[in-house]
Amino acid sequence: MEQPWTEKYRPNRLDEMVGQTALVDRFKAYVKANSMPHLLFAGPAGSGKTTAALCITRELFGGIKGNFLELNASDERGIDVVRTKIKDFARTRSISGEFKIIFLDEADALTPDAQNALRRTMENYARTCRFILSCNYSSKIIDPIQSRCSVFRFRGLSDDAIRARLKYILGEEGVSFDDSGLDALVYLSEGDMRRAVNLVQSAAALGEVVEDNVYAISSRARPEDIKQLLVVSLGGDFLEARKLVDKLIIDYGMSGEDVVVQLSREVMGLDVGDELKIRIVDLVGEANYALVEGANERIQLEALIARLMLLKKAVSD
Repeated sequence: MEQPWTEKYRPNRLDEMVGQTALVDRFKAYVKANSMPHLLFAGPAGSGKTTAALCITRELFGGIKGNFLELNASDERGIDVVRTKIKDFARTRSISGEFKIIFLDEADALTPDAQNALRRTMENYARTCRFILSCNYSSKIIDPIQSRCSVFRFRGLSDDAIRARLKYILGEEGVSFDDSGLDALVYLSEGDMRRAVNLVQSAAALGEVVEDNVYAISSRARPEDIKQLLVVSLGGDFLEARKLVDKLIIDYGMSGEDVVVQLSREVMGLDVGDELKIRIVDLVGEANYALVEGANERIQLEALIARLMLLKKAVSD
């Protein structure tokens, strides 16, 4: 069975990575020196953290077998994992290189006890093993570990970087596409390359990558549909706004939280004053909090519509 495109088109070398040029240049310096400190990668999902770790390992050792241990800390996050599996791998010498590499993905999920045990392992076995820790939020990593690492902050990929990579993949697969389809993929990916590649593979399964196919498989609404909901709500037509909410939930299959998150993204594009935008964002935030806490999504969305109507009236008065 063919690999998913996220793995099939994962870069194998640092030169193939896109959107993180400044970081890649520093990684190349480590490879050239055949040495590196412990590393901490922090940044949003799909920005290339895991890919960078794999590329560094391949270029240092010519492959990842034998010298590389990958663990997902969200699954194996207790102190026993640090004391057994990690310690046993770290204490043995590398056969083909100066050191081994242990890659801890989602390291911010490690328990505090596990992180405290890990800092001693990082210190005691630094001659035989280097650690690469990957996380979304570096603030969840204890300071003693951060001080032992060189910290690299990845950023969400630019629209141009995602568009260029998707064009390359579609060309390799021989799938037809148009600009509107690519624009939709870039909009939905929000800087996450992994999400973009998953979406493009799903859309390609429908025959071609065009806007209709992209939104059909994404369970997300078009920006214009969300903006229309905001405009109608602010215009005071409650029943019409309620119909639009039904369309988003039933036709697109969106959850209440999905609707609210996309509403917050489209507020800035409204043709209204800054004061009104600020107050809309405040109301959207309240609705999102209620939904996260488990409130009924239909009631919260209708309440949000009602508040938007009252808000426009209050600002106008």
